[in-house]
Amino acid sequence: MRLVVLFGGRSAEHDVSCVSARHVVAAADPEKYLVEPVGITREGRWVQAAAALEALGVGPEALPERLSADGPEIEPLPALTDDAVGGAGPAGPGPAGPTVVLPILHGPMGEDGTVQGLLELARVPYAGAGVLASALCMDKAAANTMLAAAGIPHTRWRTVTLDDPAAPDSELAPQVDALVEDLGLPVFVKPASMGSSVGISKAVTRPQLADGLRLAGRYDRSIVVEEEARAREIEVAVLGNDEPEASLPGEIVPGAEFYDYADKYQDGAELLIPAPLDDDEIAACQSLAVDAYRALRVEGLARVDFLYEDGRDGRGDRGWMVSELNTMPGFTPISMYPKLWAATGRPYSRLIDRLVDLALERHARREQHTRTDPAAPADRRLS
Repeated sequence: MRLVVLFGGRSAEHDVSCVSARHVVAAADPEKYLVEPVGITREGRWVQAAAALEALGVGPEALPERLSADGPEIEPLPALTDDAVGGAGPAGPGPAGPTVVLPILHGPMGEDGTVQGLLELARVPYAGAGVLASALCMDKAAANTMLAAAGIPHTRWRTVTLDDPAAPDSELAPQVDALVEDLGLPVFVKPASMGSSVGISKAVTRPQLADGLRLAGRYDRSIVVEEEARAREIEVAVLGNDEPEASLPGEIVPGAEFYDYADKYQDGAELLIPAPLDDDEIAACQSLAVDAYRALRVEGLARVDFLYEDGRDGRGDRGWMVSELNTMPGFTPISMYPKLWAATGRPYSRLIDRLVDLALERHARREQHTRTDPAAPADRRLS
């Protein structure tokens, strides 16, 4: 089977994707897959990752610490067809069987339904959420609205539209005043469509809130502002299509004031896997994780992030609240998603196998319901 690993992309999470993809490529079983790393540059060009492909020919241990989106430029759609060549497997470069795509892309222009739409048009099986779920989960405002409609608990939040990320305090004052009156302080300010904590800040004063809006506005016109929760940060990995499974939960103990980009990717935070929770708490968050996964129409995989106010040690007492769902979580060595599944009994290589199986399963199901004729004879009889 030809396994195309897409990485890089045009978002601020380009570097995270390059590290994630390196470890996915290294863990894919060469006896099962003809692996072909395909990079997307920051400018949006698709390239055959020549250095990664050459290293794979030697062995996974020859791969660099992160893949680089450099190499001969290729056309996206031909690169995804089953008769393409260039992968590295036990027989070396050459043609393979059916193609499955692993879009290891984080953030806008990759995790937001855009690449998923291209893959749907190409009729190629791919891992992860589909177009709708990818777009919903990438847009925190849209996801919060859908979760609220499904009765999934969340902290209080509001959205702000900011056309000018350099707007002066005087221009932002009415929005700042309204947010403080509604949500109080402190609050967290986030770009609506960004991951890896990029562009997020905590504001404890009005000037900091204005600064936070400008920072988030550099990454997105739509900004989400959320009240602070006095809570523990718990994460659960979910895997599956119609019958999703939830992993054991893990807890993040931030090393910084909150779980920011540096904390995530520079070993600042402490990860407790499994999280110190009793059996009832574990069952509750696993059940709610699956409910949120289904509410947002996710298939394949997602990491569900919770805020848990357990009423202890000065925390609040509102219980479990879903913070967000990440449909393509990090796959770096320090990322929670693969660590949670390893603790639950599914190591990295088996996780990749399962993602490929789920991609093929969903693709086969979708093909059964794809028709171009307006009405078959059976349809006319029913009418």
